[in-house]
Amino acid sequence: MFWIVILLIIAICVFLPSLWVKHVMEKYSQPADRYLKQGSGSELARHLLDSFGLSNVEVEETSAGDHYDPVAKAVRLTPENYSGYSLTAVTVAAHEVGHAIQDSRGESLFLARQKLVKTAMVGERIAGMMLLAAPLVLMLTRLPQAGAITIMIGIVSMALSTLVHLVTLPVEFDASYGKALPILQRGGYLYDGDLEHAEKILKAAALTYVAASLTSLLNLGRWIAVLRR
Repeated sequence: MFWIVILLIIAICVFLPSLWVKHVMEKYSQPADRYLKQGSGSELARHLLDSFGLSNVEVEETSAGDHYDPVAKAVRLTPENYSGYSLTAVTVAAHEVGHAIQDSRGESLFLARQKLVKTAMVGERIAGMMLLAAPLVLMLTRLPQAGAITIMIGIVSMALSTLVHLVTLPVEFDASYGKALPILQRGGYLYDGDLEHAEKILKAAALTYVAASLTSLLNLGRWIAVLRR
């Protein structure tokens, strides 16, 4: 019963942030035409990029989630934010432009994250192969140590993903509060009274990675528990 309670608490801690993020994004996506006169998310993104001398950065529509691609030099927005005129659309656009600004300035944490992302992608592939291979290695060698070593290599590789998420957090918060919020505030892009709601959206945008980090840590903890048995 004790472990069931612990698992429930962990599950709440892991999934609650993502549910809150979804709630905030959906709440402020209405009214859908709030910023119809000022422009859509993509139009604001284009304006902000140009105002920071980033005309080389493209603004594109994507179905893969709102993000900034430092390789392609592109701010990518989901259809509802790319063409949308809601408070969520324009605020998320400003957040992603914040990442483009980080990249253009060569900020150390942003650059560190990009290097770690490449390493983590390789690490995750290795982790998947090692963890799947562990039972086979144990069966073929009949040596518990061999299976344990295989799992351990997989866990270390998986830990890279957790590290990436942890490094991502301050990068995301800076894009929200160090870049997007001052831009929206000083530029007068929002209606009176909307700034406090925009802050909630910016917090939600950053906390997306908190949920990812917690999920990664949960997976890591689960495999460590398996290894200890």
